[in-house]
Amino acid sequence: MSFSRTIPIFLLTVLAVVAPAQNRVAFGKLGETTDNTAVYSSPSRHARMYFRVKPFVELLVRNSDNPEWFKVMLKDRTFGYIPANNVAVLPYTFYRTAGTRSSTLGSRSGSAMANLAMNFQGVPYEWGGTDLTSGVDCSGFVKKIAGSIGLNLPRTAAEQAYVGTPIERLEDLRSGDRLYFYEKKRGKIGHTGIYLGRGYFIHASHGKGQVATDYLSGGWRKLLVAARR
Repeated sequence: MSFSRTIPIFLLTVLAVVAPAQNRVAFGKLGETTDNTAVYSSPSRHARMYFRVKPFVELLVRNSDNPEWFKVMLKDRTFGYIPANNVAVLPYTFYRTAGTRSSTLGSRSGSAMANLAMNFQGVPYEWGGTDLTSGVDCSGFVKKIAGSIGLNLPRTAAEQAYVGTPIERLEDLRSGDRLYFYEKKRGKIGHTGIYLGRGYFIHASHGKGQVATDYLSGGWRKLLVAARR
């Protein structure tokens, strides 16, 4: 079963930044809609409308030949167009590896990441925390663990979910893959953890008040919308 079927069509599903800086090619910017707007087939309000977008939706955008319009990446990696005055461009650039579609962490690195993560069970949960001793939140935990193997992730779960190679099926998950969960209250990805294998994952759990393991079933499975390697 594909994770991406629960993600709106305009969210990018393949991005990579795990490559030396000299081999990276800028692919687009992170944008966020500021109002109800539409995505069109060409830079004109008279063009075919693909769909409408609510405020505060994050998109991958690129400049177009018309400064009044941004290109926005669709799920099939083609582009639609969105009025530029309805998008706030955020200070985050997406990259891909030159000459390739994506870059992947090796299985050995993934296992190392999972094994390292297990050493921090019991560390207190702290919203906004980034300290693996005194307190950490979910995205801070994943960012710190990933950083230990050389992967520099963005700060928030919503941003992190755009980085790396997508895993489309549960049966393809490997130890060390990053999991991303939809948060209904915020209307976007709001939680993350690290897959351990055999259906288990580790995360900084607000509900448990600490870094802990859980089984990927029931409610967690329903909220899982992306996985990255």
